[in-house]
Amino acid sequence: MSHGPRSGLAAVSSALLAMSRHLEVRDVLKTIVASARELLDAQYAALGVPDDHGGFAQFVVDGVSEEQWKAIGPLPRQHGILAAMLHEATPERLADVREDPRFGGWPSAHPDLVDFLGLPIRDGDEVLGALFLANKLRPVGGRPPHPPCPKPQGTCGFTPDDEELLGILAQHAAIALTNARLYERSRELTIAEERSRLAHELHDAVSQKLFSLRLTAQAATALVDRDPARAKGELQQVAALAAEAAEELRAAVVELRPAALDEDGLVATLRTQIQVLDRAHTARVTFAGHGVKALPAAQEEAMLRVAQEALHNALRHAAAEHVDVTLHRRGTGAVLRVTDDGGGFDPHAVRRAGRHLGLVSMRDRAAGAGGRLSVQSAPGKGTTIEMEVPGG
Repeated sequence: MSHGPRSGLAAVSSALLAMSRHLEVRDVLKTIVASARELLDAQYAALGVPDDHGGFAQFVVDGVSEEQWKAIGPLPRQHGILAAMLHEATPERLADVREDPRFGGWPSAHPDLVDFLGLPIRDGDEVLGALFLANKLRPVGGRPPHPPCPKPQGTCGFTPDDEELLGILAQHAAIALTNARLYERSRELTIAEERSRLAHELHDAVSQKLFSLRLTAQAATALVDRDPARAKGELQQVAALAAEAAEELRAAVVELRPAALDEDGLVATLRTQIQVLDRAHTARVTFAGHGVKALPAAQEEAMLRVAQEALHNALRHAAAEHVDVTLHRRGTGAVLRVTDDGGGFDPHAVRRAGRHLGLVSMRDRAAGAGGRLSVQSAPGKGTTIEMEVPGG
């Protein structure tokens, strides 16, 4: 290690504490990667979580700018060194990864990697991911690390001590990652159970009202010719039952308001949902929130629903490869923007053809919250949906 024993122990302790603070899987992955890169003086670090289809469900990097990451392109497949770590579950320490016979090249925008240290993150026999570092940096005279410098031919900048330290970090990373997965799973189960309960209550309450409404309407129909006065009374009862059913539905909708929205606020709720979508889809889905204060509950819920509808369109219908969601402050209110690079469409043609892609619903939600919604799109040009609300 390039650190002294005391500073090295402090660095390890800081890294482990940082991992234990987070409960969301994506946050844990980012913390593991950043901690590993800092702890072992590497220029680049990455962590890949495999999916069941020969690729990666998640791939988190540190040391690469957002612009570089976008230019690199789609997530890598499980091949070469990455496959070795995932399938053979053995550490790899290489003097020059490019000279390894398993090396298969990388995209033109990919940074050059030389020194390489990688190992699997395991939970028992299960491989949770592959963690690797590249390009060992060397502090000079106590100053910040310089770029990689020449080293003896055939030697790796990462030492056996580095490998041992990364192995310790990986063991704790496995614990943190497993705990985060369990936390997310418990939240999903809680949400599913709550939805199931509400569905039963909604069915029992509203179906009874609708059944009574139908019988009363039938009675009114039978009476309208021979006893108009009684028919009028039955119709008044129909109106009362319809109002009760509407109230039951309204109460259910209020109760269905996402619990996370009340507990965490709009920014945190959007970030969490977008992280889930980023994991679940091959498309890259990102979120950035800037300076947004708490909004009235109706406005926050409307913004969340519009974001969900726009994301659904981009991922399910537009075949987008990148979807960017931003939320920023404007005056006392906020502006939500969902931009994708998908197939796009002609909004006027869609309206004329009677297809709405959820646009009517989104506009209604925006108007109902006192805001406005705009749509910019064209065939082959992607889509941008923007919603602005005034705040409270």
